[in-house]
Amino acid sequence: MSRVAIVTGGTRGIGAAISTALAEAGYIVAATYRSDTRQAGAFEAETGIPTFRWDVGDFDACAAGVAEVAEALGPVDVLVNNAGITRDGTLHKMPLEAWQAVIQTNLTSCFNMCRVTYPDMRGRGFGRIVNVGSINGQAGQYGQVNYAAAKSGIHGFTKALAQEGARFGVTVNAIAPGYIDSDMVRQVPEKVLDKIIARIPVQRLGQASEIARGVRFLVADDAGFITGSTLSINGGQHMY
Repeated sequence: MSRVAIVTGGTRGIGAAISTALAEAGYIVAATYRSDTRQAGAFEAETGIPTFRWDVGDFDACAAGVAEVAEALGPVDVLVNNAGITRDGTLHKMPLEAWQAVIQTNLTSCFNMCRVTYPDMRGRGFGRIVNVGSINGQAGQYGQVNYAAAKSGIHGFTKALAQEGARFGVTVNAIAPGYIDSDMVRQVPEKVLDKIIARIPVQRLGQASEIARGVRFLVADDAGFITGSTLSINGGQHMY
């Protein structure tokens, strides 16, 4: 029987690449989104992957959404917490709303989604959770105290939950992407982006497919001895 996987923020960018890669590997995938109905419809029409709409920052919405997925596709075996936003700005100018929105969408969403899927995985003796962090959660980044804090929190969350789930067959890992050729990165001014690429040893941006390949590796049935780890996919920009 094919494993059922939820990919949050799974209809565009890195999330779309993850959803597609898992579907191609034989998983039954549910891709979630929050607001862009047109993009989600185009993604579903192109790939055949069903999409589900809810706000991952809302606990009750997550509970209802996961129940809907389980009823339509079956119990959830794999969870990829990919959804994320940015609200950049230096701290002395950052409004409280920008802090709260990023923490809620990027970090609280991990709690929400794990809280409503992990107990069932634990009870069945199998589960794979991958949380998408960031190089900026590892190294920090000017003008991103909210984003860096949320992504750093994801890495700590991953290690703690991995210890809880290990003896129940539930692995919990993180992926920390570097700068990926995505809509978010393309918004960076060209001169700034050139400076970023110059600091990447492989001298290029990453591809969403490279992140998806890492996720597919970590969620495999035979990846059960890998848990509490962070897989850095950043072209050598940050090593530790």
